[in-house]
Amino acid sequence: MKNLLVILLGLISLFFASASHIAFADDFQDGLSSYKAGEYNNAHKLLSPLAEEGDALAQLFLGVMHEQGQGVPQDYREAAKWYQLSADQGNASAQNLLGLIFEKGRGFPKDLIEAAKWYQLSAEQGHALSQFFLGNMYYKGQGVLQDFIEASKWFELAAQQGIEAAQYNLSVMYFQGQGVLQDYKEAFKGYKILALQGHAKARYNLGLMYYKGQGTQQNYREAFKWFKLSSDQGVVVAYYNLGHLYDHGKGVTQDCMKAFDFYQISANQGNGLAQSNLGLLYNLGKVVPKDYEEALKWYRLSAEQGVKEGQTNFGTMYEKGHAVEQNYTEAIKWYQLSADQNFQDGQTNLGRMYYQGKGVPQDYKQAFKWFKLSAQQGSMEAQLNLGVMHQKGEGIPQDYQQAFKWFKLSAEQGFARAQFNLGLINEQGQGVPQDYREAAKWYQLSADQGDAKAQLNLGVMYSSGQGVPQDYASAHMWWDICGSGGDKDCVKNRNIVEKEMSPSQIEKAQDMARNWKLNVVKGTCSKS
Repeated sequence: MKNLLVILLGLISLFFASASHIAFADDFQDGLSSYKAGEYNNAHKLLSPLAEEGDALAQLFLGVMHEQGQGVPQDYREAAKWYQLSADQGNASAQNLLGLIFEKGRGFPKDLIEAAKWYQLSAEQGHALSQFFLGNMYYKGQGVLQDFIEASKWFELAAQQGIEAAQYNLSVMYFQGQGVLQDYKEAFKGYKILALQGHAKARYNLGLMYYKGQGTQQNYREAFKWFKLSSDQGVVVAYYNLGHLYDHGKGVTQDCMKAFDFYQISANQGNGLAQSNLGLLYNLGKVVPKDYEEALKWYRLSAEQGVKEGQTNFGTMYEKGHAVEQNYTEAIKWYQLSADQNFQDGQTNLGRMYYQGKGVPQDYKQAFKWFKLSAQQGSMEAQLNLGVMHQKGEGIPQDYQQAFKWFKLSAEQGFARAQFNLGLINEQGQGVPQDYREAAKWYQLSADQGDAKAQLNLGVMYSSGQGVPQDYASAHMWWDICGSGGDKDCVKNRNIVEKEMSPSQIEKAQDMARNWKLNVVKGTCSKS
């Protein structure tokens, strides 16, 4: 109502500027003064004769008083009557308010076509709110045929007059390419203007654009800043994003406990992604004690909302029999729901069930289909699995070059097991020329991530001097590391090489192993 009064007062200044209205001006000014003073009974008494004589501004004010119940009983039909009289004389504010009456169904059945008609008349006169309302109707296809181009046009006009919501909607349209060419820079520009003015949703969206590097350089620190500001203003989903940043140590120092706290806040408010990640933290037991019951609870809440991540994780509980009776059929059901949403983890897991014949007859063709869909989206695990199927000729002709291709795609994303397989292919010369140096490179990358097989093979290469300079201390180090994890071949090899080493060399190797264990990469809080 305060915004409405500001608009009305602006119109009154135009009214007084016309000499032909001087006779009415004094009477109207008295009525206006009473209205501003909250003396609604007196305002109604003074403005009613003017309205009856056809004064459009008096009619407009009388309509407002009837709509708000100021000095008279609230009566939407009476308000609409006075708005109509004023609107018929071309008063843009009356046209706007009459449109609102019909849009909201106040005193009359809701009539969106009639609402759009009055908004159009008002908007064409430059009324900012009507331009915004009309933009909304074109955007949603309410009362008019849906037309994003028209929507963007009216939002643009309203935004130029300072309507924040119109600027926000226009930015959304630039981001999504609705009615305008997709332009992340324009979207970013609009969101930033609003964010600096304190617009909560714009602050959140600005955070997303900084996070993804859309329309601006990727900047996790800036993303964190805007997510935090929007969360402080009550944007619930921002708590999930803050948890994610703390989880992955992006823009802030990794803090698994803070990640847990933010996920919990967001999960308790119904955010499905936060519920899924909170379940992961209980499942892995890296932050809080492992609790499969709690994990299952949060996965279920997420999955039942249709969140693809939650569906995959919920299916995993059935596959492994954690907190529920093991049930491959139920696991496949949830993997399928997730895969049907084009979620790569759901597709990978579904492919694995077909590959292993869990809950379904073993079917390499179905496994290949789902692995490929996931691999084409960049799933490291699916790329590895495709490589294995090509390498072994499972359901498809054996093809070492295709195996090499998929192993390399996965390995270049940092997947340790794919790096090991790529090292093995290079060492054995399968599909590529034999290359010990290249093999050692990939074994090293995999071994650094803790892959025991890569550590074993890398030790062999240091021991024999293949692809790397011969170095018994480095061989001993890697065999000591994988041997401490229980690999008997590693222990056996370490004991053999010790016989070729001096006590000082052995001590050096043991120090190297201890330092490696202290500095091993921990990964994220919500991944094993």
